[in-house]
Amino acid sequence: MIGRITGILLEKNPPQLLVDVGGVGYEIDVPMSTFYGLPAVDEKLSLHTHFVVREDGHFLYGFATRDERATFRQLLKISGIGAKMALAILSGLTVAELAQAVARQEAAQLVKIPGIGKKTAERLLLELRGKLECDLSASIAQVDAAPNGKNDILNALLALGYNEREAAGAMKGLPEDVPVGEGIRLALRQLGRVHTGTSYQ
Repeated sequence: MIGRITGILLEKNPPQLLVDVGGVGYEIDVPMSTFYGLPAVDEKLSLHTHFVVREDGHFLYGFATRDERATFRQLLKISGIGAKMALAILSGLTVAELAQAVARQEAAQLVKIPGIGKKTAERLLLELRGKLECDLSASIAQVDAAPNGKNDILNALLALGYNEREAAGAMKGLPEDVPVGEGIRLALRQLGRVHTGTSYQ
């Protein structure tokens, strides 16, 4: 199994990366929580990885921390949760936020993630109870250290399952110099309020 990748980051097209390892380019899908902290293109990076073999292909998933990978693997054990949905969950919530929601059995944050309805959220909370044994202090993503970039914010929202119209609408009020991580948080908050009928202002 491929448990760790160290190489040169060649491309960033969220949620996918291209990493050169000894002249071989690996395509790796990552959650937005990992994407926030990536180095610049042509710089070295290391990722904890999870390798999946399916009938339709081989897939490699990368994570900044062991806690993220462990949570991803725990999500895959839940019936009806595939790799794409698991990535979406880790893109919408940090491991710490997910663990907190599970501990409190609060579905509100989960239902904000595209593709997760109330019943799925409740099932996730039930099946994850007592299974997220992670170091929460080490799992909080350092999103504000990420570089500025409206394109990265847009791509992240599209990767989370929102369409271009929704993503563009959520980005209208963002400051020009907003960091990527903060911009995504604000846009997701706006999308959550729009879906509940309230406004951003």
